[in-house]
Amino acid sequence: MLTPEQYSDDLYEKDEVLEAVTRSIQDHGINDVSIAPGYGRLLTLLVRSSGAHSVLEIGALGGYSGVCLAKGLKDDGKIVSLEISEDNAKLAKSNMENAGYGGMVQYMIGPALDSLEVLKSEGATFDFFFIDADKENYPNYLEYAISLAAPGALIAGDNFLLRGRTLNTDKNGPSVQAIRKFNEMIARDERLISTMLPAYDGLALAMVK
Repeated sequence: MLTPEQYSDDLYEKDEVLEAVTRSIQDHGINDVSIAPGYGRLLTLLVRSSGAHSVLEIGALGGYSGVCLAKGLKDDGKIVSLEISEDNAKLAKSNMENAGYGGMVQYMIGPALDSLEVLKSEGATFDFFFIDADKENYPNYLEYAISLAAPGALIAGDNFLLRGRTLNTDKNGPSVQAIRKFNEMIARDERLISTMLPAYDGLALAMVK
C-alpha cells in the first residue's frame, strides 16, 4: 500500500528540472537530503502566495530547494544562499543556472552563523527563510531568522522529525536535543504564529509577527 506521501507525489507529473537536479546530486556522490518533493512544491506555493521578494536559504546542498524557492519568486526576486561546502555551492549554482534562475541567487560560502552575522551587521532583511542545514544550530538559525525578518516574513524549517529520532525518548544526541529545542521555539515563541506539518520528515512553518 502506498503511503499518503507517495500517493500525493504520484498525482503530479515529474518536474524535469528538479529531476535533473536530483540526478546531478547523485552523480556527484552527495548524500541527497534535499527537501521532499511535496514540501518543495509547498515552498514554491508559499513564496509565491506571500509575495516574497527576498529569500534567505540556510543550506544549499545541490540546489533542489533553491530551484523550488526561485520558482515562486517574481523576476526581480533575490535569494541569498548560505552553504558551508564550496563544492555544494558550485553544484547548486550550476543547477540554478541550468534551471534559468542563476541571476537570482548569491552564495555565501562558509559557516552559516558567520554569514548570518555579516548579514545582520549589514542590516539585511528578508521576506522568506528556509532552514535546512546542520541540525545542531537550528535554534540559532531560528533566532537569526527572526532578527533578520521583514514584517510578516515566513520561516520554514525542514526535518523536525529527524526520521523519528525526535520522537524517540531514548535518542538524546546533540542534534536531537537541538531540534527539540527548535520545535519548542517554533510552537511557543510569542514572536511567531506557527504550525508544524508532520508528513515526510516534518516541516515547521512560522510567520514573524
